[in-house]
Amino acid sequence: MKFRTHAGAKKRLVALKSGKVKRKHCRKRHRLENKTASRKANLTGTTYVDAANMKQVERLLGI
Repeated sequence: MKFRTHAGAKKRLVALKSGKVKRKHCRKRHRLENKTASRKANLTGTTYVDAANMKQVERLLGI
């Protein structure tokens, strides 16, 4: 049976040549009035998937 890449993962994650996986920060969609400006600023932009989650992410992306 062929392996399929997880459709949700391929929309949200990008595998880099260095072996890292880039992702966006979460928790910046709603209830923003309760979050401080510095907290919202820290959630802007991208970060890398943590090493503890890499095995799961690699399985989802098929890398």
